[in-house]
Amino acid sequence: MSVPSTTIASADGAQDPALADPRPAVLIVNCGSSSVKFALIGTRRETLILSGLAERLGSPQARMTWKAGDAKFTKELPDADLVVALHEMIGILPGNVRVVAVGHRVVHGAEAFSHSVRIDADVLAGIERCNDLAPLHNPANLAGIRAAQKVFPGIPQVAVFDTAFHSTLPPRAFLYAVPYDWYTTDGVRRYGFHGTSHRFVAGEAARRLGRPLEALGLITAHLGNGCSAAAVEGGHSVDTTMGISPLEGLVMGTRSGDIDPSLHEYMAARRGWNLARIMQSLNRESGLLGVSGVSNDMRTLVEAATGGSDRAQLAIDVFAYRLAKSVSALSAALSRLDAIVFTGGIGEHSAYVRARTAEHLKVLGVDLDPALNERHGEPLTGRISRPGTRTCLVVPTNEELMIARETLQVVQSQS
Repeated sequence: MSVPSTTIASADGAQDPALADPRPAVLIVNCGSSSVKFALIGTRRETLILSGLAERLGSPQARMTWKAGDAKFTKELPDADLVVALHEMIGILPGNVRVVAVGHRVVHGAEAFSHSVRIDADVLAGIERCNDLAPLHNPANLAGIRAAQKVFPGIPQVAVFDTAFHSTLPPRAFLYAVPYDWYTTDGVRRYGFHGTSHRFVAGEAARRLGRPLEALGLITAHLGNGCSAAAVEGGHSVDTTMGISPLEGLVMGTRSGDIDPSLHEYMAARRGWNLARIMQSLNRESGLLGVSGVSNDMRTLVEAATGGSDRAQLAIDVFAYRLAKSVSALSAALSRLDAIVFTGGIGEHSAYVRARTAEHLKVLGVDLDPALNERHGEPLTGRISRPGTRTCLVVPTNEELMIARETLQVVQSQS
């Protein structure tokens, strides 16, 4: 692979001269407003070399935590910014690693970016033009890109967009029934998110089923603190639950998901709240947290419900019912439904939520095997359904690996 690279020194700053052929790797960077998640993935065998998080950046409490193999580490970084954090990251990368590219997660690409792209000045300007659609995310993603360009000069940098996988939605799926010039002039439409996760698990589900992805109709459910589901036909997203922002769709940890839009006017009249206050509540105070009054963490809610908390149980029931309702609706986008795939923290680890959801999907032929569901699926396939019923799988997601693959593909195509 003929691309620029940089060889990273060991933690003590020394370079081992015996390392004549350092391992090529892709560095994955995912920046928030005051944090940066990172992962280093070897390209030869797609191995995770290390992963970590620098958080509370810009404050005296800033620190970096990371994991390499089974070992875990923490380093305090008082008042560090993104550039400092990335420089510190260099110091913890193994000395036998050669970074050949940096892949950046970018939340919103609107219609300007339907696939991953190598970053240049025009791409940066295009991402910035999407800031209005993702004011909490894109500016932070841009800051991470610019910081990485300073720290890794000459290394190819690639933007991988959450929205890109859903760029194949047909107009009947992405358009809202609002004045058409809202779309043509203001970009109002469904964009969808969690695209790297939906794409990864769709491909992995096909591999586990031993069938070509191009021949399958799937519904993938990414369930974590943020939640979305997608209809995937022939490897392409044809509908999804999130909309112009990640607020639409399923019930989530602190987000409401679907509501009647007139609720904004109603709450403004009832409580005297302005739009910003209402949106804060819908994004930060709703979902599982709002209904339960206990937590936005499903593990805590299941424990509380088992202990007799009616509100915790109610939150779980609302979550599972709304998920099942959306899965049923998404089936209308497909010409065939070969499998329902659960992924994400809740989707992969909560047998209870999967079982509660399945109770509302009998019309689709869903019938889970209780033993397989409790074990989170058969070892090789991830199947949790009974033979002869609608196939349901648990497939762990790997967004970092998907970003690494996308990044390498872009770099190799231009080398």
